[in-house]
Amino acid sequence: MKTRTIISLGMLLLTMSFHANASSSDAWQQLYNKAERTCITQSRLVSPFVSEPVVFDDSIGKVAILLREGSSRNKTFRKNTTFICLFDKKTNKTAIEEYRWKK
Repeated sequence: MKTRTIISLGMLLLTMSFHANASSSDAWQQLYNKAERTCITQSRLVSPFVSEPVVFDDSIGKVAILLREGSSRNKTFRKNTTFICLFDKKTNKTAIEEYRWKK
């Protein structure tokens, strides 16, 4: 009887931890999708290439995404113009700036 109780409790804990991780993954994916959509919209790029998100810890509260213009049809930004977008997790606001590599 005691063994069954321990096994049942162990299975319950495993199930609960798996469910929590699954919810966490879904929540992170929703955050990434929202950050990506917001950054693309705010960037005014015609055909952007988008990096994987870089997530900073909670003390910073930001997600960074790199964007690069892939189209030569954009009249505002030439092809391969690159931007960094910082998405604030709490306010959902973005800051976007063009950046260039040093030569």
